[in-house]
Amino acid sequence: MRLKASMVGSTIKLILGFGINCGTSRLPRETIFLEEASVTTKKMVFGRKKMFEAVMICAAVLAAGPAVADVPEGLSGPDVVVFELPSTYNWGTDGTVRAYSVGTTSCNRGDTPLAWISNTNQHPVIAQNLYRVTLPDPPTEHGKIEMLGMSWLKNGFVSINLTDPGCGTCPGNPPGSQLGVGCTDPYSASLNGSHDRLGPRSDVNAFTGYFVYPHPEPTGNPTVAGRLQVKTSEIISDPTTYSYFVEGQYIAPDDAGWPDGVNTGPNNGMNNASFREVLVSGTNLDTTGATQEGRPAIYAWQDLDPAVTIREVLVPNEGLFVTGYKIGDNGDGTWHYEYAVFNLNSDLSGRSFTVPIRSDSVITNVGFRDVDYHSGEPYDPTDWAVEIDTASGLLSWSSVDPVLPILPENANALRWSTMYNFSFDADSPPEDALASIGMFKTGGPSAVAVFVQAPATNLIPLFTDDFESGDTSGWSTVEP
Repeated sequence: MRLKASMVGSTIKLILGFGINCGTSRLPRETIFLEEASVTTKKMVFGRKKMFEAVMICAAVLAAGPAVADVPEGLSGPDVVVFELPSTYNWGTDGTVRAYSVGTTSCNRGDTPLAWISNTNQHPVIAQNLYRVTLPDPPTEHGKIEMLGMSWLKNGFVSINLTDPGCGTCPGNPPGSQLGVGCTDPYSASLNGSHDRLGPRSDVNAFTGYFVYPHPEPTGNPTVAGRLQVKTSEIISDPTTYSYFVEGQYIAPDDAGWPDGVNTGPNNGMNNASFREVLVSGTNLDTTGATQEGRPAIYAWQDLDPAVTIREVLVPNEGLFVTGYKIGDNGDGTWHYEYAVFNLNSDLSGRSFTVPIRSDSVITNVGFRDVDYHSGEPYDPTDWAVEIDTASGLLSWSSVDPVLPILPENANALRWSTMYNFSFDADSPPEDALASIGMFKTGGPSAVAVFVQAPATNLIPLFTDDFESGDTSGWSTVEP
């Protein structure tokens, strides 16, 4: 592929940004969209020791806008974050499921008040999740993170606007219909489990912040309905093997709508999830350590195991996926591949996850895990189907029928504030590669890609002729 000189400069800058995981935001993010005849994946080799992964974006894609998004840090506009996860509440069990709720304290880190208007859809809604990290114990267990359960959404009402030095100085007496700049608002764990204030996730577009109001109430056993539901068998008090983490996430229309109000790019909603460790004490979950503000719980996996790699991937003009992976040597000529994909706020959602494999690879122990919706949510719980296509060199997990151009509206998708797991063993060692996250809804790219390691590479040399020697006489800066 040949490019004009004026394009080469910006393209090379983009390539280097991907190669060293640079970014203008708090965490490295990559935006790679996969469309036929629009993107060619490449690998650039510098000298004998350094390999820089790259993506050459064709002119049609470049014209659509910058590929690496500049994610606002919330220094302007309304910017609500989960400042503190102070406690949990144990509601009891229906026999197989135990219900919890998580206390949350919000903070407005922006420079504009955030709307907090009761009995409308102009207030935050609050998701609560629970995760478990299995600690690495080679060679039999290489470690993983799993999402154990989720709640319906607590609807915010009057803000009491308190001052906390860690958030800022709450000025004057802001009205209860807003969260003032530098102000906090606490919700107790029991309040965040109140049935009459719990609404379904299915009525929310997490990227735009829009949600339906008034909302229906959860159905089912009143002890567990709508609350953070976890199978009783998965709450195990064994701190040498398992660590548990709660996560809170706020979705607010004016936070998500900043900076342009029309949701055409990354917004202040990108830092709205935080997590905190909890200790299993009988059937209770006791908070410990500090709340990790602005970090989704998938980062707990890397915090406990530095061998884990985390990649953040922005969907162009939409939300954020976070992918974690770890590859372990089984010691018998095979390797274990473990991936976790978290959807922070993409309304397009995920319909598939695909990694490259060698045509002669032997793939075994293929695994998949999702998380159960409940209490009247409409979504199909069918597990994603697995396809091992050695002829095409692809291993894929997909929702329902992968050949359907549009899936049923309520099919099992990787929706916002949820995390799915994908794993397998292969007799091929890891190589640098691109994995693909297929989009569930139309209205954006059909897929986004993320740099991972897999049993085969789908990256090809960008420069093969005389690059290392410095002889560029054979290069061209004009289109043929």
